[in-house]
Amino acid sequence: MSAETDAPPGQESYQPASFAFDAASEAEIAIHLAKYPAGRQASAVIPLLYIVQTQMKRHTDSAWVPRAGMDAVAARLSMPPIRVYEVATFYLMFNLRPIGKWHLQLCTTTPCWLRGSDEVVRACREATGIAGWGETSADGVFTMTEVECVGACVNAPILQVNDDFYEDMDAERTRALLAALRDGKPPPMGSMIGRQNSAPEGGATTLTTLAFAPEG
Repeated sequence: MSAETDAPPGQESYQPASFAFDAASEAEIAIHLAKYPAGRQASAVIPLLYIVQTQMKRHTDSAWVPRAGMDAVAARLSMPPIRVYEVATFYLMFNLRPIGKWHLQLCTTTPCWLRGSDEVVRACREATGIAGWGETSADGVFTMTEVECVGACVNAPILQVNDDFYEDMDAERTRALLAALRDGKPPPMGSMIGRQNSAPEGGATTLTTLAFAPEG
């Protein structure tokens, strides 16, 4: 894939001139297209856009959907390109410009805010040098995005990194996480305080002993 050097004013300076699905993407596409009857393949537009984004991650280490990728989806699904553009620009999960290797998606809505998302945001800014939302660090490693509720409020505050959720965050845990990511050693996703799924902090408080006598 080669890059255009004469992008129109107001558009991103980097856009691949072409896009072709690789073998891994073709295998995924076949699975999704098989779900829909003939003439209804346009229903697969969202999964195919995601396939484009994951392929770009594999090839460039930046998960995003270039315009040429949208056109490839339109051609494969026999739909007007504008309809693909409409879907891609509507959903926050599609990145329409290159992003860093690690995409920091910070939830700042009420449950996370009440549990300290401000300090998580502050720690991210201090560790990455990023000043505003949607920006990428000077070294190209991190991109920061403010997102709406990610649906894991019980373990707030949440920091989503690429496709993984890191839960029960605070400033110290955030700095440790970003240091590990910078070293290319992401820790296991989930609660950063060791709670099991959404169990209470400190471990189980009920059903800790057998309340019945064994038969026999």
